[in-house]
Amino acid sequence: MNKFLQFLTMGLVFALGATTTVSAAAGPDPVIGTWTLNLAKSTYHADRAPKSMTRTYSAGAGGTDLKATGVAADGSAVSQSATFTYDGKDCAMTGVSDFDTVTLTKVNGSTVKGVLKKGGAVVGHTTRTISGGGKVLTLTTSLKTAKGGTTHEVAVYDKQ
Repeated sequence: MNKFLQFLTMGLVFALGATTTVSAAAGPDPVIGTWTLNLAKSTYHADRAPKSMTRTYSAGAGGTDLKATGVAADGSAVSQSATFTYDGKDCAMTGVSDFDTVTLTKVNGSTVKGVLKKGGAVVGHTTRTISGGGKVLTLTTSLKTAKGGTTHEVAVYDKQ
């Protein structure tokens, strides 16, 4: 085999190996699955704590799909949905009165930072972490209130 062919073959082997390594390192999104709110471990501002909440994340064609259902503090039904892309672009979120888009960026394999917007204006920030061997999802959120203050909430979910 001539040197050019050896060089080409080595380059191809290296390229395929590097692609496999990158794909394996990225791995599946650890948020995929069903998560149930653990009210005993969560902290909500005043009367904002829901009575129950379940979040289901699944891999979709356009990104990671979220479907959240539950019962709000006032007893009304909660139904929220979004498709997250983690690329720093606004993702529409339905069923939430405090914001209408979320802009997400992955920090690492277990942490995602988000900017919450309503009508294009930033109204809050959130951080989603997965810990406990992939069994605990924590959403730490700060939101502007109608009176000009800020709420700080920590919602802890257990994987089902």
